[in-house]
Amino acid sequence: MANGNFTRVTEFILTGVSERPDLQIPLFFVFLVIYGLTVTGNLSIITLTSVDSRLQTPMYFFLRHLAVVNLDNSTVIAPKMLINFLVKKHTTSYYECAIQLGMFLVFIVAEIFILAVMAYDRYVAICNPLLYMVVVSRRICFLLVSLTYLYSFSTAVVASFSVFSMTYCSSNIINHFYCDIVPLIALSCSDTFFPEAVVFVSASTNLVFSIITVVASYFNIVLSILRIRSSEGRKRAFSTCASHMMAVSVFYGTLLFMYLQPQTYHSMGADKMASVFYTLVIPMLNPMIYSLRNKDVKAALKRFLTNSCCSFKLM
Repeated sequence: MANGNFTRVTEFILTGVSERPDLQIPLFFVFLVIYGLTVTGNLSIITLTSVDSRLQTPMYFFLRHLAVVNLDNSTVIAPKMLINFLVKKHTTSYYECAIQLGMFLVFIVAEIFILAVMAYDRYVAICNPLLYMVVVSRRICFLLVSLTYLYSFSTAVVASFSVFSMTYCSSNIINHFYCDIVPLIALSCSDTFFPEAVVFVSASTNLVFSIITVVASYFNIVLSILRIRSSEGRKRAFSTCASHMMAVSVFYGTLLFMYLQPQTYHSMGADKMASVFYTLVIPMLNPMIYSLRNKDVKAALKRFLTNSCCSFKLM
C-alpha cells in the first residue's frame, strides 16, 4: 500500500472522548473542573514545598517534582481536548501531533521513575533512618531527578521518532482524544514492526524496572514495620508511605493495562478510559492523596494562608 498512489497526511483528526454531539458540552465542563482542580492542587504542592522551610526534605523535593510532572502532563493534553469539545473540526497538524506525543512521553516516563525514586526514598527513611541524610543527600536528590528527566527525554525522542518515521497515507482519523502511540500505529500504511517493537520494549523495560524498584522497596519497608514492637510506631511508619503506595498502585495498574497488551487485543474504548484516568484523573488525585493524609502539608498550607492573610492586611 505504501508503494502505490496515496496522499501523504499533513494533519490528523481526533475523534475525542465521545463522538456524541449531545455530550460535548457536559464533557467540556466535567474535564474543565478536573483540569482546574489539577492545576490548583499541583501548583499548591509546588508552592508549599518550595517556600515552606519545614518541607525542605528529600521526600517533599521528590513530591514537588511529581507535582511538576503531573501538571505538565495534564497541560499537554487538557487544553487541546477542551477546545475540541467546543469546535466542530477536531484537527491537529502533523507536527503539532508529533510534539504533543513527544511531550506526553517525556512526562509520563518521568512520572514512572519519580514514583520509583520516591519508593526508594521511603525505603531508606524507614529501613536506614540513621543514614537517611547521607544516602539521600541534596546532591543525590538533584542527580536522581536530573537523570530521570534526561532519560525520559531520550526515551520520548526515540519512541516519537520511531512512530513518526512510519508512512501515513490517506487515513488520518485518530480514534483518541490526543496523539497517542497505539492509534497512530493503527493508522500507518507502512510496516509497523519496528515502531511496535521499540514501543513495547521501551514500555515494558521502564515499567518492569520501576515496578521492581517499588516492590523491592516496599517489601523491605513492610518487613521493617513488622519488626517495630509498638503499635503506635508501626502506625506512624506506615502512615509515611501509605499515600505513596496508593498513588503507585493506581498509576502502575492503569499503565500495565494500557501498554503491556498486544495491539490486536486493544479495545480503543477501554484505552480511552484508561488514558483519561492516567493523564487527567490521577494528576488531579495525587495532590489530594498526598495532602489530605499528610499533616506536614496541611500544616504548611495553614501557615501559608495565615501569612498571606497577614501580608494582605498590612498592605
